[in-house]
Amino acid sequence: MTAVTDSYFSALIGRLETLRETLAEPMSRASAAICAAARSDRRVYIFGTGHSHMLAEEVHYRAGGLAFTIPVLIGSAMLHEGAVISTVYERIEGLIRPVLERYGMQPGDVLIIASNSGVNAAPIEAADFGREIGATVIAITSLAYSAAIANGRRRLADLADIVLDNGLPPGDAMVDLPGTELKVGPASTAVGTTVLNAIFADVAAELCKDGNPPVYLSSNMPGAKEINQQLVKKYRPRNPHL
Repeated sequence: MTAVTDSYFSALIGRLETLRETLAEPMSRASAAICAAARSDRRVYIFGTGHSHMLAEEVHYRAGGLAFTIPVLIGSAMLHEGAVISTVYERIEGLIRPVLERYGMQPGDVLIIASNSGVNAAPIEAADFGREIGATVIAITSLAYSAAIANGRRRLADLADIVLDNGLPPGDAMVDLPGTELKVGPASTAVGTTVLNAIFADVAAELCKDGNPPVYLSSNMPGAKEINQQLVKKYRPRNPHL
């Protein structure tokens, strides 16, 4: 292992170790909110733009994942239709609301919004929308990053009911390149997916008290086809991505 590789591993592991303590309380609140939504037959929506959208796909139709999760996927604000233009779209006001309205969110649902910088128009508009319809809004963001660049702009962290601060530095990257002022080794995706999966694992454990929770199996596992088909049949009417 090279020194740079070791530095990245150490930085990432150190960040996760810290978050296990600093996020214990807000993660518990997030888990409780999601459990309440699940027990009321509500849904959990996950939204992000740019690389943050990968958190939405991480929990969608995932082996070991919960079937009531719904990704909010907006092609123009993701990467595959044009990475450069997606950066423009996520800063345009009015783009996100019409898309969110099509998902049929309801009071009592949960809307998880991932935005590392926490200041662009898209996550702010999504948070406003979630609050207006009576959803619980959970933010995964970097407080240090948004504080450094807000310059008077509204921040996602100020709009969310529950804030999961990933503790990452402005700019995301964690490793210095020797002899330069550049940094590499972004961590928001790795940290965000870890936090989300930990929360949903806790939710699933709590829902076990009510019987088997709606957990997808890997398609290669025995009995997976039948179990997954049943879950898709139940949840497809409110999840356009199944």
